[in-house]
Amino acid sequence: MSAGVDLRLAGVAAGVWLAAIVALYVPAEHGVLLAVGAGLLAAVLGWTLRGRWRWIVVGLLVGVMCGAAATAARVTVRDSPALTELVRDHATVHMRMTVADDPRPVRGVTGRAATYAVPVTATAIEVPGRLPLTLSASVLVLGTDPAWYALLPGTRIVATGRLAPGRPGDLTAAVLSVSGPPDEVGTAPWVQRAAEALREGLRRACAPLPASSGGLLPGLVEGDTSHLAPDVADDFRATGMTHLVAVSGANLAIVLSVVLLIVRWCRAGPRTAAIVCGLALVGFVILARPSPSVLRAAAMGGLGLLALALGRPRAAVPALLASVVALVLLDPALSTDAGFALSVFATGGLLLLAPRWRDALCRWRIPRSLAEALAIPAAAQVACAPVIAAISGTVSLVAVPANLLAEPAVAPATILGVVATLLSVPWPGGAAFVAWVASWPAGWLVEVARTGAHAPDGVISWPGGTGGALLLAVVLLVGLVATRRPAVRAVVGVCAVAAAVGAVPVRLAAPGWPPPSALLVVCDVGQGDAIAVPVGPGRAVVVDAGPEPTATDRCLGDLAVHEVPLLVLTHFHVDHVGGIAGVFRGRRVGQLLTSALPEPVEGRRTALAAAASAGTPVSVPAAGWTWNAGPVQLTVLGPVHPIAGTTSDPNNNSLVVLVKVDGFRLLLAGDAMVAEQADLLAGVGAAAVRADVLKVAHHGSAYQDPEFLAAVHPALALVSVGAGNPYGHPSLAMLGMLHRQGATVLRTDVDGDVAAVSDGHGLAVVRHGVPPGRHPP
Repeated sequence: MSAGVDLRLAGVAAGVWLAAIVALYVPAEHGVLLAVGAGLLAAVLGWTLRGRWRWIVVGLLVGVMCGAAATAARVTVRDSPALTELVRDHATVHMRMTVADDPRPVRGVTGRAATYAVPVTATAIEVPGRLPLTLSASVLVLGTDPAWYALLPGTRIVATGRLAPGRPGDLTAAVLSVSGPPDEVGTAPWVQRAAEALREGLRRACAPLPASSGGLLPGLVEGDTSHLAPDVADDFRATGMTHLVAVSGANLAIVLSVVLLIVRWCRAGPRTAAIVCGLALVGFVILARPSPSVLRAAAMGGLGLLALALGRPRAAVPALLASVVALVLLDPALSTDAGFALSVFATGGLLLLAPRWRDALCRWRIPRSLAEALAIPAAAQVACAPVIAAISGTVSLVAVPANLLAEPAVAPATILGVVATLLSVPWPGGAAFVAWVASWPAGWLVEVARTGAHAPDGVISWPGGTGGALLLAVVLLVGLVATRRPAVRAVVGVCAVAAAVGAVPVRLAAPGWPPPSALLVVCDVGQGDAIAVPVGPGRAVVVDAGPEPTATDRCLGDLAVHEVPLLVLTHFHVDHVGGIAGVFRGRRVGQLLTSALPEPVEGRRTALAAAASAGTPVSVPAAGWTWNAGPVQLTVLGPVHPIAGTTSDPNNNSLVVLVKVDGFRLLLAGDAMVAEQADLLAGVGAAAVRADVLKVAHHGSAYQDPEFLAAVHPALALVSVGAGNPYGHPSLAMLGMLHRQGATVLRTDVDGDVAAVSDGHGLAVVRHGVPPGRHPP
């Protein structure tokens, strides 16, 4: 590490960050105790310790004190007794609120959003028969009317809906479900209206362009992915290029670099350069909308260039650390935000690693421009890799070369896109021409992403969660240290490869669809379940039908399934029965198996009507019921007993099915939650639920019994979950439990349709298709 790097604030930043994470998950009084304890300990150690460790330890404790105190204050507001009581009662309320961020669609797979998630700040709540409640609390609105998607941040609205609890670990005090449009809608601030006019102008300029490059340009300029083709989005994600289509420090760095170059070409001094860069920064924030995510990116992306503009390049690292402290204290929820972590680590990698690697390459007589081109994407990828592994359970082997090849085209496409945006209002024709020119570098980015995404074994599985992140961080750290000593490079390389191989218990097989020797296929149907178990050519058992017919029919059609001898509906929630018409579409269904609990009534009515119209017999199996077809044996393990009085009785009475085929055991757990999982484990024993493949219950929610997961101990865990769902599925803690057991975890929101196959050497997995329906209409 260079002697010129100032890391005096590193301890404070780490303390604030870690304390905020802890304090978000505990009651406010525990956060206060943590703050008081850290403050007292800092005072004692500051008085007694001597030497270089004194201020490192004291700084860490001061950070813990500040982070815990700030977070506890916000948790106190979130958990205010008056609001908590309303949430607990699922009260119907009349709420006044202000839109806090862009609405986002929570989709099915037909291209039409079923629900719109709108972050708001609630300012007043009225309940019949009670005094009005004045407050300032974060609330997530789930609205089904398209009018919710048209709202701009800063708009004041009034709506009536029903309250439900928010998810743990953030500052959302409640979820408000609204069946219709807002009751009242105010006028958005002029800044937001101006930003929307520019964004709409860029979309119009890009409309005549090819779908791939035309949909990419708005993402490059201001993070608008509403028209980004699903296959392009999937390719960008697989090659580690997703940061290009999100509002990040990279977008700002490109814009500010050009502004700084122009200012210095005009021979302006450091102070003038700093002022002009600051104005450009404000303008970009207005363009991309000053939402929390944009402000975070502005703080991260502008630090290095502004420090350079002021003639103080060494101030970049302290400024980064100070911004981490300030942002987390202002918004403790950022401490658990993956985007925030990626922003911090990417910026840190560029400031700490990239210069050293560039200089090292220059010593090998590599031209400086090429050295920088190599060092920048490598440093950013190495710094972010542990976070990406924790989120996705994968490590991209093509990210660095893909970003290296993409780098020459990013700046031209971004700058031309900004110019087209600025011209779109006063001169639409000129904007369209500039957008056409920008489509050429944008097209190159699309080709790079497509080529990288289809490279054989370009992405490998890796343990996710905190354990996987720490494992990869250790491997990378050891590798970085080893590069300083040539004698140990070979040993470290062998160990790194061995660690990588050992972390992948299930091989990623070559693509091909439908996959031969498939044991089961978990279909990507959005936020719901639909599973196919092949039992012969053109025949498959189907377990659950997804939330709507088109996606289920598409998946079965891709698998060439023409006959369904057995259809199992684990329970009657709409995300499991809503697509039943897609199963019957053009197929003969021999028998329908359903849960004994006839709730929800509407879901049961839909299932029985579909069976009746096709003449399919319906039966309710008891635990132990078995069914055989060729090499497949299916057994209903649970529910062992009827379960009542839980937070979700339909979920806790889900049919839990064990499938045996070709020597493998596959456990399909429906939406069974902790109550049913514990009852099942007690009723049939750990040996009965042991499985090689687990379809994780309830879309990977946090409501899992650790003892049940330990008893199943799968080599492969498959999560059927919808992209961008408002429920926080899948739970990172749950994914961490599976990874710590050595399971390979794949998710339909990331991997599309997923098939577990027997390849003659053991279990393998094949991924297919693009996760559809996650872009606004």
